[in-house]
Amino acid sequence: MTRTPAVLGIDAGTTSVKSVVLSLDGEVLGSSRSTVRIRRPRPDRAEQDMDEVWSAVAATICAACDEAGDVELIGAAVTGQGDGAWLVDEDGRPVGPALLWLDGRAAPRVAAWGRDGRGALVREITGSALFPGALPVLLEELEENDPGLVRSAATHLNCKDWIRFRLTGRRATDPSEASRTYLDVAQGTYSPRLLAGLGHERFERLLPPLLPPGTVAGHVTAAAARETGLPVGLPVATGMVDTPAGGVGLGVIDPGQVYAILGTTAFVGAVQDGPRAPADLPVITVALGESDHVVECLAPMNGTPNLDWARQVTGLDSLDWEDVARIVRAEPAGAGGVLYLPYAGVSGERAPFVDTDASAAWLNLSVRTTPGQLLRAVYEGIALSLRECMDLLGVDHDATVRLCGGGAQSSLVCEIVADVTGRPVERSTVAELGVRGVAALVLVATGRAPDLRAATGRLGTDTHRFEPDPRLRTLHDAQATVFTAVREANRHHWASLRDLRQASHQIDQEATRRERPAHTVVARPPSGTSRTTANHDKELP
Repeated sequence: MTRTPAVLGIDAGTTSVKSVVLSLDGEVLGSSRSTVRIRRPRPDRAEQDMDEVWSAVAATICAACDEAGDVELIGAAVTGQGDGAWLVDEDGRPVGPALLWLDGRAAPRVAAWGRDGRGALVREITGSALFPGALPVLLEELEENDPGLVRSAATHLNCKDWIRFRLTGRRATDPSEASRTYLDVAQGTYSPRLLAGLGHERFERLLPPLLPPGTVAGHVTAAAARETGLPVGLPVATGMVDTPAGGVGLGVIDPGQVYAILGTTAFVGAVQDGPRAPADLPVITVALGESDHVVECLAPMNGTPNLDWARQVTGLDSLDWEDVARIVRAEPAGAGGVLYLPYAGVSGERAPFVDTDASAAWLNLSVRTTPGQLLRAVYEGIALSLRECMDLLGVDHDATVRLCGGGAQSSLVCEIVADVTGRPVERSTVAELGVRGVAALVLVATGRAPDLRAATGRLGTDTHRFEPDPRLRTLHDAQATVFTAVREANRHHWASLRDLRQASHQIDQEATRRERPAHTVVARPPSGTSRTTANHDKELP
């Protein structure tokens, strides 16, 4: 009997890793997931044991392949979390724990680079705004505080590169990963000018060779075969970081295409034929590597937690989301004029502007404002943030937005995003988009597809489409203008409002209540009776 041809896709995320076996038509034949620990030796640090990550991946490969049964694997590829510092020595052993993309120890260094011009140089050449989890600032931080660790390192491998190295024994990366290190994103090569401008020529030795994501980077070794059960010699494609891999899984590969993710955080990515965003926009620019195209991204800090919080404070948290949707649908578009600034996270906002003091607000309230209007304003506020990102990235007004993430599972969310942005929305009906993205790269690398367009088409990118209501265009255009204006007006006061929050938190209110004397209430008796005085143990409202 002929065995079913299949590909193995691996997604090494920040908190979980998964392996999925797909048929060449995109059917899931086997899958397995495992959690991985984040270690926080200090509040501003986020680390992982690199060997633990590999062991978790190896276990999921075994389990996924067992579930898939007797298939003929034609190749494998890896995607995963990006950035951070994953350093190995000459023998390929980790020199210490991996520093993750959300590690904050280099935050003061980022601020210093912003003042001395090095941050602007990074933005100019890489196309991305600097942040604490980027390799250049982490290397400098490590060298200052643990110089022996940096001296013993031979190569920096991002997470997916570390997994591929354990599979194949070959050190390499791809342009999407290198985009946040020292890559000249317009040229697709490491930048001697950036290395020199940062004074980092000594770190050039740590940078692995660049390979296109859809090429064979190596083959499974005998040692890896023993740990994973994979056949020796199985081709392994280079792969790419998770952000563009998800876009490829959605079929977003050509200039003019756009996708958005709405989960705990939000994300908008637009494929461009080269870097286009203005220098003051806090974009992430990722080279696709299969062409000269790049993905320019804006990633708002605050996504669906706005909805979770709003449902709670409006007293509707006992309802399921279908009931909440019915309440919201009963309110008119525009939420009765109520606006919501969707910055409810404790860390402020990072896109489409950067302000660590940003805070949420409902505006234009009255005694007639209903809980349904408050909630609809939150849905629309999130969509207005996505619209602002799309507009700033130059996304065409008639471009179709591919939407995914937990929030996109709600049809109400998709409808409101379509109406508020004025753009059609297509919700993906398939899962494991990052895995599908790198599976498409395997098809290209092994010659089963001539290019990414053909590969993604073969694997399937079925979607459900939501058209914007043209009757609401004028309303939401006006709403977007007012949204930006009131946000900027509030922004001038965010630092003062932060100070008020901090001052309030410093007060021990319970102790104050215990120390405060009881209220004395004088009751005025009816005429002809004596006057009485009552002491109350509790404060009057």
